[in-house]
Amino acid sequence: MKNKKALWITLIVLDVLITGFLFVISIIMLASTVGLEPGSVPDTSTFIGYLQANTNVYLGAFVIPLFVLLAANIVGLVIYVRKTTKREPVTVNDLSADQMEALKAELLKDLAGGNKPAEEEKAEEPKPEEAPTEEKPQD
Repeated sequence: MKNKKALWITLIVLDVLITGFLFVISIIMLASTVGLEPGSVPDTSTFIGYLQANTNVYLGAFVIPLFVLLAANIVGLVIYVRKTTKREPVTVNDLSADQMEALKAELLKDLAGGNKPAEEEKAEEPKPEEAPTEEKPQD
């Protein structure tokens, strides 16, 4: 079990390091590309210059892996959130003493209220008074 935890920590650290490296190289490359004039050939004696001259290498070695890692991290986060937010039913053994007393009082209250006959539960409603009817005098 400890090996599994160490493996996950190692994978997370490796993921962060690789993502950071790819991201930093991409920022350096894009920042140095802005300074180039249109149509000029970059200096290929440096690594960044080589990447600027060979955009397919840059795309395949830096951009696509960065997006793949981003997608993998998003999928991993969604799976982790779903796994950790599953609700497990609460058992009586999980409750504290205060919670058990509150639950017991509530159950006793419900049981006491449930034993009353239905007629007693209703509040006596006053009967509507009959409106006096006007009697017509007989001729």
